[in-house]
Amino acid sequence: MSNGLEAVLWDLDGVIADTWEYHYLAWRDVFAARGAPFTEADFMRYFGRRHDTIIRFALGDGLSPEEFKAVTEAKQSDYRRRVAGNVRALPGAIKLIHALNKDGIRTAIASSAPWDNIEIIIRGLGVADCFQAFATGTEVAEGKPSPEIFRLAARKLKADPAGCVVIEDAIAGVAGAKGAGMKCVAVTNSHPAASLREADLVVDTLEKVSIASLAGLFNTAG
Repeated sequence: MSNGLEAVLWDLDGVIADTWEYHYLAWRDVFAARGAPFTEADFMRYFGRRHDTIIRFALGDGLSPEEFKAVTEAKQSDYRRRVAGNVRALPGAIKLIHALNKDGIRTAIASSAPWDNIEIIIRGLGVADCFQAFATGTEVAEGKPSPEIFRLAARKLKADPAGCVVIEDAIAGVAGAKGAGMKCVAVTNSHPAASLREADLVVDTLEKVSIASLAGLFNTAG
């Protein structure tokens, strides 16, 4: 077991960047074009999950590979058009990222999003050079709540999973982090605190999180 904080693995959407509206509108429109309703409640239930999971929820399992690809590409194009030039950081995220960098603590992005979506966000926020590794949804066989993406990020950082802290906002992400044997901080940007209670620490803003509080997670029994 690790004796302390080695690395921090960041989810992206809903943790670093406030992008949910752009994602929701893109999904809503691409599904509406195919006659399938998709509500905000549907979206929030699946926010943070891989695209294949969302598409199967809205359109079922009967799509051909070509149709599946077309839906994915239409959504991605719509999302990137909406978010370009409109990237907004969530409170406390950028300050904490820079503090971790200054302190020499390794960081990675572990996001269900594909690389093109990740890149547009981190470049828009000026933090593209702040991470030592990236694990994307297209690199793993199973999306969150599987722990696979977090394990991949830890391997890329050469970090012990027991020394990693995951920062998440989604129920599936918290479950994946704990399944990977990692500590988890959950921020209530997308879900109420009660639904994130599996996390080691639940906060309503990352402005309340410091390196000291992350390190302190390893001094708590259990």
